[in-house]
Amino acid sequence: MDTDGSSPGCGIDTVEISRVEKLLQDHDPAGLARFFTGQELADAGADAGRAASLAARFAAKEACCKLFPRETTLGALEPTDFGVVRDGYGAPRIEPLPRARAVMDRYRVASIKVSLTHTGDTASAVAMAEWMEMPVPWYGRWNYHLFPWRRAVVMENLRKVFGDVVPEKEIERIAQASYAHFIKFFLEFLRMPFLSAARKEALVRVENAGILMRAREEGKGALLLTGHFGNWEVAIAAGISQFEDARGKFHLVRRPLRPPWFDAMIRRRSRRAGFETLGKRGSLDEMLGVLERNEFVLFVFDQHSGGRQAVPSEFFGHPAQTMKSLSVIAQSTGAPVIPASCWREPDGSHVLRFDEPLEVIDSEDVGEATRRNTRTFNAALERIILRHPEQWIWMHRRWKPGPKRRRKK
Repeated sequence: MDTDGSSPGCGIDTVEISRVEKLLQDHDPAGLARFFTGQELADAGADAGRAASLAARFAAKEACCKLFPRETTLGALEPTDFGVVRDGYGAPRIEPLPRARAVMDRYRVASIKVSLTHTGDTASAVAMAEWMEMPVPWYGRWNYHLFPWRRAVVMENLRKVFGDVVPEKEIERIAQASYAHFIKFFLEFLRMPFLSAARKEALVRVENAGILMRAREEGKGALLLTGHFGNWEVAIAAGISQFEDARGKFHLVRRPLRPPWFDAMIRRRSRRAGFETLGKRGSLDEMLGVLERNEFVLFVFDQHSGGRQAVPSEFFGHPAQTMKSLSVIAQSTGAPVIPASCWREPDGSHVLRFDEPLEVIDSEDVGEATRRNTRTFNAALERIILRHPEQWIWMHRRWKPGPKRRRKK
């Protein structure tokens, strides 16, 4: 990928070994855990070279932060967001933790290479960013140029997210790959009814299914936070069908589709796959009933929401009206909010993934708690989208302006 001045390239840092020696003297293992992972402390050993080894690792963490100076200055990134491990040959390798991974994804950095050195007094590290390569099939480029449905919206949205950190040429490649994704989406949707149950099951791999099972054991049901990622029709339908003891216990909250015959067809497909549909309006009692029965409610959370059902929040750093009902229900019921995502692999298979429940704030100040929880939910969606940006619905007008305030007379 061609880079510009705003893109990370190389970070260098040096740490005095005596500082780390003092750190080792002044802190017990619990205190050291604020600076190093358990694996890093174990890899450093216990001999005379321990301080030098840890100093080199901390220099590597600092060098990684220098690749992203803005995020580091704003406190969105810290040295402890990067781990330093050894590969199979004993060479150092950077292992980004979730916050670092999200920043790297936004800058389109696939990985960070690091080299470590130390003398008698200091340890130094050099970190180099390795760029992601966005493959674009020919039909994606063709569709982008010849049938540019909502291309202006797609490019405007992509620039909101990547415009200040990724070159324009790469933004255009993501857009072209997005058009290719939806051609694949349409073809997969058409052939889905003709696949056998065994073929559908083989098409989708479910990750972290145990998170759902643990939620059921708690007896409060679960709220699944999801969006229009990958081929959600294929991955969710084929993935959920693998939960034999939970068939019919998944309920998707969505608006009716148009035209009516298409909505009816999707409902039939959903029911055969093992999940029901709840309307967005007037369905609060139904949702509460689902949770009381220890079942699952799927919230498609990545679309604009208007009126009194919305709360202003940030989405990728820009104001976005977002539905508040998910936070309100989570606060009132104690049901866990579990991120659920899906994506298409290069070989054409699909992954349906569940992540650990998000922290939900419950406070007497319901409005403030709702705003903070909604921001947490949007941040989870951001991390998911950045993993595979070409597989999200960039043609949706997510950042519509909020309602105008009436002036008091």
